[in-house]
Amino acid sequence: MTSTPRRHLAVALGVATLLTAQVATTVARPAGPAPGERLRQDTEAIHALGVSGVQARAIAPDGRQSVATSGTADLNTGRPVPSDGYFRMASTSKTLVATVVLQLEAAGELSLDDTVDHWLPGVVRGNGNDGGRITLRQLLQHTSGIHDDLPGYTTPEEYYQQRHDIHSPERLVARAMAHAPDFPPGEGWAYSNTGYVLLDMIIQKATGHRAHQEIEHRVLRPLGLDRTRWTGTSPTLPRPHAKAYQLFGPGSVVDVTDQIPVDHENLSWVTTTRDENRFLRALLAGRLLPPRQLAEMKRTVPVSAEVQRLWPGGRYGLGLVERPLSCGGTYWSHEGGDGGYITLNGVTDDGGRSAVVSMSEARGDTPEHILDQENAASTLIDHALCPAGPGTR
Repeated sequence: MTSTPRRHLAVALGVATLLTAQVATTVARPAGPAPGERLRQDTEAIHALGVSGVQARAIAPDGRQSVATSGTADLNTGRPVPSDGYFRMASTSKTLVATVVLQLEAAGELSLDDTVDHWLPGVVRGNGNDGGRITLRQLLQHTSGIHDDLPGYTTPEEYYQQRHDIHSPERLVARAMAHAPDFPPGEGWAYSNTGYVLLDMIIQKATGHRAHQEIEHRVLRPLGLDRTRWTGTSPTLPRPHAKAYQLFGPGSVVDVTDQIPVDHENLSWVTTTRDENRFLRALLAGRLLPPRQLAEMKRTVPVSAEVQRLWPGGRYGLGLVERPLSCGGTYWSHEGGDGGYITLNGVTDDGGRSAVVSMSEARGDTPEHILDQENAASTLIDHALCPAGPGTR
């Protein structure tokens, strides 16, 4: 479905169908060490799984930051992981796209109830696909039924063959149209990157500018996020950064840093733990959307039974995921993974407490490794957002 078993979130969701063990929704633990020490321990626990490099940053309501790193940025040289190094944002950029769509809705430039055909006549057609029945809300929430079929690699040989391939949005949509829908619009939930390819095209049609330009103008500049950048079709990242690795199987760890994201419009964003924290905190604090649009973003539906194994109790809004906290209540997030970089994040409902962890190796060779890595990162986020332990906030 995509270029590696954990190229980005959609692959993890696809592999989730192979998992049989349900993950507990809470993490039982006694009152533990101070937040900074707990963050250090949690980054080391992720590294202990075999993940080459980990960096994490948590921010408390008073603005105090805790930063921790573990492992190495380069398996050849052993250089340390930079504490605020760049990484590919991957599917976390869906929250950026959704924010722009909701800003346009607030300005009266489009409606969430508009159909795809209203903006892109005839683009979603064939094999039972009907853009006249699919709304923008359904694209944002992954309830459109559009089947996902992004190009991908599953072996080192395929990576080297495909890493510099460039795919137009039209080509990516055409691949999806070769398949029947997964379900009628609004009658199910299935993660669809193709839906966000269509949203990028709709943003451009509505504004006359490409989606990444609108994101920069409407989100990044107002927040001063100068280390969040769109790299387009460049296969490299700014420095400093940890190299990205992909575990394809026993004894097969490949440096996959050098590649062009398959959906370069959506997935060619790089960021840092500092910027990603600032973006999520500003969004949930109401600095980017009016109250009505933020409430729309937070109207959720349950994710599929398969994805519940990765996100126990998870629900999906408009480009935003709601997950339960062990100390009660929920938090908001949108993880991402692309070309060896896997990132989980979380922010409390009021935007007061947040955390981001970026891992520079994807252990995507087996469902068990995927789940172990997901669970360890989810535990780090839960600990950071529930620093006093279960039952306290």
